[in-house]
Amino acid sequence: MMWMFLGILVTFLVTRMVTRMIRSGSGGAGLGNVSIGDNHVHHQVFGILIIIASGIILVSQRPWGAALDAAAALFGVGVGLTVDEFALWLHLKDVYWAKQGRQSVDAIFCVLVITGALVGGSSFVTGAIGTADWWSSIAGIAINLVLCMICLLKGKVVTGVVGIAIGVVALVGAIRLAKPGSWWAERRYATRPRRATRAALRYDQRRVERWNRLKDLVAGAPSPESQAETAGRPPTAG
Repeated sequence: MMWMFLGILVTFLVTRMVTRMIRSGSGGAGLGNVSIGDNHVHHQVFGILIIIASGIILVSQRPWGAALDAAAALFGVGVGLTVDEFALWLHLKDVYWAKQGRQSVDAIFCVLVITGALVGGSSFVTGAIGTADWWSSIAGIAINLVLCMICLLKGKVVTGVVGIAIGVVALVGAIRLAKPGSWWAERRYATRPRRATRAALRYDQRRVERWNRLKDLVAGAPSPESQAETAGRPPTAG
């Protein structure tokens, strides 16, 4: 898990550095988009191929020791390349440098938190099947999944996903106020104006902008043009 985590983290950081250099035109000789004829090949394609190859190795060869570490790191490289373009395969269009492209940063953050939490060898299910420890762990998983679902209904996607691996995150997210416009807020706060007001104050535009500035610092700021303009111009990353 540690080697997989490092593979994802390093690949994401290097990929973002390279794409930002390509975008700014400061990549120099040898750095540029990969194309086959007129077709731009996104780096998620290489990520998918690496995931397939490393998955075949892990299943068919069952490596151990240093070979297992290398296969895990290779799998992490594939995951990093693929999830870095999460927004592209979510929207089925090139939104890498559009505002929707920030969803890729959210996705990679979720993956890093989950894999990082599992580096210590955490096990979701403990005890032999049918024992009290086993049933307790199953009950804990069920409760945690319910809390994660509440987070998602409250519009807290990152919190809900991270909460799968870190239960306390799901608990806090489920207890706190829902985001305005979420399924939970529209149905539960419609007759509770005080809660709706508190939620609007907590999740105001300044909070969103602070989180976006942090993501842009790591991954690069979106282009100022509209999504339609971004979708219509040639791809600039990958």
